Amino acid sequence: MTDDRIPQASAPITQDVMTIPRKIPEGPVNLVGLTREAMRDALIEAGTPEKQAKMRVGQIWQWIYQWGVRDFGEMTNLSKAYRAELAEKFIISIPEMVSRQVSADGTRKYLARIAGGHEVEVVYIPEADRGTLCISSQVGCTLTCSFCHTGTQKLVRNLTAGEIVGQVMMARDDLGEWPERGAPKDETRLLSNIVLMGMGEPLYNFDNVRDAMKIAMDAEGIQLSRRRITLSTSGVVPEIAKTAEEIGCQLAVSFHATTDEVRDRLVPINKRWNIETLLDALRAYPKVSNSERITFEYVMLKDVNDSDADARRLVRLISGIPAKINLIPFNEWPGAPYERSDWARIEAFADIIYKAGYASPIRTPRGEDIMAACGQLKSATERARKSKRQIEAEAKL
Repeated sequence: MTDDRIPQASAPITQDVMTIPRKIPEGPVNLVGLTREAMRDALIEAGTPEKQAKMRVGQIWQWIYQWGVRDFGEMTNLSKAYRAELAEKFIISIPEMVSRQVSADGTRKYLARIAGGHEVEVVYIPEADRGTLCISSQVGCTLTCSFCHTGTQKLVRNLTAGEIVGQVMMARDDLGEWPERGAPKDETRLLSNIVLMGMGEPLYNFDNVRDAMKIAMDAEGIQLSRRRITLSTSGVVPEIAKTAEEIGCQLAVSFHATTDEVRDRLVPINKRWNIETLLDALRAYPKVSNSERITFEYVMLKDVNDSDADARRLVRLISGIPAKINLIPFNEWPGAPYERSDWARIEAFADIIYKAGYASPIRTPRGEDIMAACGQLKSATERARKSKRQIEAEAKL
């Protein structure tokens, strides 16, 4: 009997059939999320002369992604007649911010509404030397990782490229970070980093994630370096090499266990691509090097995966992979079947890894008071609680 919670071998890896909208929309086309090539094609189809199309894309692109303009009427280097034509055939639309909560530590959690009335959560984490935005790639998730609150929400659909990059634009709106046109370049960025660690498995929505991140990295737009974007996967092995080749960002892996028996329970995708298969793919990762290490994320669960033996086994498993290990104290949520490891246990685990030659930072929990910490995200309208007994039963499947 197969586990129907895990995509089977015949299923399409990226699940693009679940991305909405799936058909050409009626009415004005949203320019947000279109690649440069797609925007060029859309402008030509709408009547822009082919010889002018590349130039027009460059102009419109800067207005949308460099200056944050949403009104064609403000695009003053375009003629009034052309601006009117654009306004008839296109829109510039991003997810709607439904609510914003601010934690005592300054973390901001946004509830964003997308097409169809669905909602996703987005988290901004301010730090002394950076500002990191944790964005979502799906509404819900198929992976059912037993320690993750998001995993208790069934997958609704993939996000479009516009809905993914639109989260970045929404946060920049809230932070007041769009520069004024003509202002000197300011290297100080409130939003300096992106992590694809929110709701969903990014590699099950590969094409849309790729297009959104290409827009975020574009030198004439949002202008984020590829080294400041980190994609986190639970281990969709066939898509890992493509991440380096087609996106080029940093890679993080939700690892969380050192034996297949435990990882099968914590991260059920391990039943399809086990630890050995995953590590083989990471050793072959095209961009892995001492300067671009793979991050192993490891949530610390009391009496589950936090022993000295686990730490030593982890070191042996990743031997030869340029890596760092982020130790994540478990962030509890209502009905969670696990407890956070004691702090002394976490520090002892970190010390074993550090003495083996790997960086082993312990992530400081952020935004716990507003359920914005790692593993706690779940859209408000889908927050119906399962009982602790239900979740524990699913964790043992």
